[in-house]
Amino acid sequence: MQTKQFLLSVAIMSLMAGCAQGQQQSSKSTEGKKILVVYYSWGGNTREVANQIQKTTGGDIFEIVPVTPYPSDYQACVDQAKKEIADGVKPPLKSNGADTESYDIIFVGTPNWWSTIAPPVATFLSENNLAGKTIVPFCTHGGGREAQCFTDMAKLCPKSTMLNGLVVPGNRAKEYQNEVDKWLKDIQVVK
Repeated sequence: MQTKQFLLSVAIMSLMAGCAQGQQQSSKSTEGKKILVVYYSWGGNTREVANQIQKTTGGDIFEIVPVTPYPSDYQACVDQAKKEIADGVKPPLKSNGADTESYDIIFVGTPNWWSTIAPPVATFLSENNLAGKTIVPFCTHGGGREAQCFTDMAKLCPKSTMLNGLVVPGNRAKEYQNEVDKWLKDIQVVK
């Protein structure tokens, strides 16, 4: 009889330890919420931050890629972006391949181009039904902070819930993991 009680006690303790371990693993992201990190990056800074967010949340990641890449020359890229933004151009994308329907929380990352989101991000937001989703914006910048990036994102996602965004100086993107983690806790996406 004592052997059965002992084995039962060991089984219960093992089960409790397994539950506690499972809680630690699942505390990385909000309970049962499916996360997607979507971003456009020209120079790599926004990609760096997207990867940091993905690392901490464990979510899926999707890069927005326009059919026609922007020029690799900085000034040519700036000129093209300025014209596209002024003209309201939404360039076609290689793939809208992220199945946004199956996600609850969608991080959307962009560089600050001319005080707003990059045109490929505008295309992505315009072509996906994000109604009922929680949108979490983030942007990288060269001195202009977020300007109208988050406001303009919100206009393209009128039926979504927008959380407070993250603003990252482009020259610090590679060393921003601690700030990313703190922000994710502050907005209660991770514990």
